[in-house]
Amino acid sequence: MYDCKFSSYSRLIKKREEGWEYTMEDMMDIVRKYDGQPVTEVHIVGGVLPQYDLQFYAEFFRQIKAHRPDLHVKALTPVEYHYIFKKAKIGYAEGMKIMQEAGLDSIPGGGAEIFHPDIRQQIAADKCTGEQWLAIHEEWHKLGGRSNATMLYGHIEGYEHRIHHLEELRKLQDRTGGFQTFIPLKFRNQDNQMSHLPEVNVVEDLRNYAISRIYLDNFDHLKAYWPMISRNIAQLSLAYGVDDIDGTIDDTTKIYSMAGSEEQSPAMSTRELVQLIRQVGRQPIERDTLYHVVKDYTNEVFDAETTYLGYVALPVLN
Repeated sequence: MYDCKFSSYSRLIKKREEGWEYTMEDMMDIVRKYDGQPVTEVHIVGGVLPQYDLQFYAEFFRQIKAHRPDLHVKALTPVEYHYIFKKAKIGYAEGMKIMQEAGLDSIPGGGAEIFHPDIRQQIAADKCTGEQWLAIHEEWHKLGGRSNATMLYGHIEGYEHRIHHLEELRKLQDRTGGFQTFIPLKFRNQDNQMSHLPEVNVVEDLRNYAISRIYLDNFDHLKAYWPMISRNIAQLSLAYGVDDIDGTIDDTTKIYSMAGSEEQSPAMSTRELVQLIRQVGRQPIERDTLYHVVKDYTNEVFDAETTYLGYVALPVLN
């Protein structure tokens, strides 16, 4: 695993017993656990380990599709792709094509952190550069693929570094149109190498959402990830440009709660999530990974037993 200053769950190989190291069969068991449940997506991110190479992930994607063809495979960040393509001695374009043919449907937004090299060198020097992160997404977009984008904010960066980050995303989106949503991720300071830094307050969170919405006018969606900031702040964010607060979530890895997020056991039923959205006068719409409408919950009546637990995503439409 690369050294990551702000990660509360990453472990170096010499401390691998403190982390998670799944075999392919272990991971398929996790997928099978949701057989018969109304999940639409398997979201895969992980560490950088020698055995997790190009062949490993290509076979893993194929096994998921063979087991459950309807599952959308949203997998791996450019940090992982950069490593496995370099190890396989192939370029980004060839690598992304192989992944697509194996069953990859879309790419999550992780690993972006802060693009500016002055900051990235201090917080994530082992990872791919900002330019490499953008290049991998661009190759994926050229194949017709869709992806998300993130920004880790609220640590040592300044406003100028955030604007640089947004500008780089905006320029790539102008060229490809392949990004679906932008997700600002708040730095949390529990149990990591940057624990000495204070966290920004709620006012700064909401300001960041608003500026992001204004600046990224070519992105269709802005997401507030409620397990990271709490369900109450997620509600507030809907008045600051956010139109997606993600789904019910099953946080099996606890990666955000380990970092000190507000939600220590992040899971909501569909009924709870719909109520949260309705309380602030918004329209709850369940969507799939590619933002196709699955169900309009505006007039849905829930009985006392209804929970609909599982991974569903509910954007909020004005």
